[in-house]
Amino acid sequence: MNTTRSQVRLTRFVAVAAVLALVVIGGLWWIFSGSGDKKVTAYFTRAVGVYAGSDVRLLGVKIGEVDSVTPRGEQVEVTMSYSGKVPVSADTNVLVVAPSVVADRYVQFSKLAGSGPQLQNDAVVDVDRTGTPVELDQLYASLNSLTSALGPNGANKSGALSELLNTGAANLQGNGQAFNQTVANFADLARTLAGNKNDLFGTVDELQKFTTMLAGNDNQVSSVNEQLAAVTSNLAQNRTELAGALNTLGGALADIQDFIKNNRALIKSNVDNLVVTTQTLVKQRASLAETLDTAPLAVTNVLNAFDPKTGTLQGRGDLLDYLTPGLPLPMTDPPVTTQGGGR
Repeated sequence: MNTTRSQVRLTRFVAVAAVLALVVIGGLWWIFSGSGDKKVTAYFTRAVGVYAGSDVRLLGVKIGEVDSVTPRGEQVEVTMSYSGKVPVSADTNVLVVAPSVVADRYVQFSKLAGSGPQLQNDAVVDVDRTGTPVELDQLYASLNSLTSALGPNGANKSGALSELLNTGAANLQGNGQAFNQTVANFADLARTLAGNKNDLFGTVDELQKFTTMLAGNDNQVSSVNEQLAAVTSNLAQNRTELAGALNTLGGALADIQDFIKNNRALIKSNVDNLVVTTQTLVKQRASLAETLDTAPLAVTNVLNAFDPKTGTLQGRGDLLDYLTPGLPLPMTDPPVTTQGGGR
């Protein structure tokens, strides 16, 4: 009985252990079977040199490989796998890169996600975000088209290109040194501008401030322009009178010039005499000032002394002023002696 129970318990334990082992094995298989990778599908116009197993890189660092390359009409579908730990930007471009003419090509993502959204698993990148290098046959075809366009059946059908080249050669013949000097001067000009870029930009900045000031004072500038327009209009309307005045002024100046030329000696003599007169006036300026102060009073006294009835000047005099100082005055008790100038 006990043996049967032990066998049942053992069987249950083995079954549980087997289930747990299967779960662990399944989890490990899911983890290590590539579940950490992301897949992306990109469409190209062409995918020459790209095969299953080609590198997938991000900014030159390998992060995965191409799974398959499948033509889809005029486009090529390329599926890729890359490490899910790499933060590829959601708006990245997908490019086919050819390191050299003969080296294998690889597919490259162009942009890291940084702190932005990342490219999700099973994302699809359309053809407008993919790019391929120019192939040699395309380059040869472009060169062939160019030579055909410039050839005898194209632009040079009437010899226009040949005439252009001949004319250019004729113009440059003998002018190689001058052309070389022109190129050298242009290079010096470029270096000068580069060496004075701060001054150049400062000038541009000051011009910008000046134009901003003009824009801010547009009303005043318009008023000045209107006033200038009025002045010029007035001058235009009176141009005949103005021309006559200028002609008269010109004639008068010519007459003055002739007068001065003919009377130079007399003018010099008068100027010299005037210098003497002015020097005398300067020396006697104090007397002149006193005369100018007393003259109005004297004229007033003369007018007041004039008697219109008799036509004479009337006045009073102090006879004592005419006596000799120190003599006794008559009819005085006690005698009064005169003092100089006394009354």
